[in-house]
Amino acid sequence: MKLGYPCINRGIGCAANRKFRLSSYSEEKLINTVANNLDCMQRILKYNLRNNLLFFRISSDTVPFASHPICDFDWADYFSSKLLEIGRFIITNGMRISMHPDQFILLNSPDMDVTQRSISELEYHCKLLDSMGLGRSAKIQIHAGGVYKDRKRAVGRFVERYESLDETLRKRLVVENDDRLYSLRDCLLINELCGVPVIFDSFHHECLNNAEDFFSAVGSASATWCKGDGIPMIDYSCQQEGARKGKHATSIDVALFRDFLEEVRDFDLDIMLEIRDKEKSALKAIGIMNELGLV
Repeated sequence: MKLGYPCINRGIGCAANRKFRLSSYSEEKLINTVANNLDCMQRILKYNLRNNLLFFRISSDTVPFASHPICDFDWADYFSSKLLEIGRFIITNGMRISMHPDQFILLNSPDMDVTQRSISELEYHCKLLDSMGLGRSAKIQIHAGGVYKDRKRAVGRFVERYESLDETLRKRLVVENDDRLYSLRDCLLINELCGVPVIFDSFHHECLNNAEDFFSAVGSASATWCKGDGIPMIDYSCQQEGARKGKHATSIDVALFRDFLEEVRDFDLDIMLEIRDKEKSALKAIGIMNELGLV
């Protein structure tokens, strides 16, 4: 198993997700911001490697406004050497990468303008991973979208739009069960209809489920991944005490995480730890995995 955390290292002293306002856009500002983000990404990846945190989610803000019409700068060509250098580091050291654009990605929106903006954003994510030379196991995870008062038609639109995407992008996409609208069962139906792999979010499953037992749920999601997709990925978090239902915990509950590992130890999974203090909890988690002989 590989374990990691998303986007930000809070203790390393740099940010790999710097951005700026659209009103202040310029080519110079874009170049400087992307250069900073890539330099910081390298520092984070080196930190992660030293600490055996071999799974990392790259920030969608690596290239600000990359999918916006204002950006006509060929950032992939300008930063091609740097991107390939980062990609070689990832591949050489057996690391796993993913991305997770914001929830404004709505492939199944009835509004085609919203859908087209979503597709443009996904194409940017795919281009970034392609520019690093990463294979299709570097995934882009999305939610199924809205229900729009008619779940059956909403699912149909998702399938139709997914199947219309460029094959390179389709092979990177995975769909995640969420905590309000699309349960694991809904995502498994989408998989049956179009073949998109399902990434299982254990915390979302606690919030929204159809009474599946946990072991079966993990198994069902894992079975949707083909060999070329890489090892199935799973998102892990737990409830923040005293907060609204579905809010991720600030710090890992060591006892709960140990119980989780015991439940999934028979599966081959890469675990994304969605805990708000990022690498602090990841270091505790990797220690527990070492104790249990899972890494």
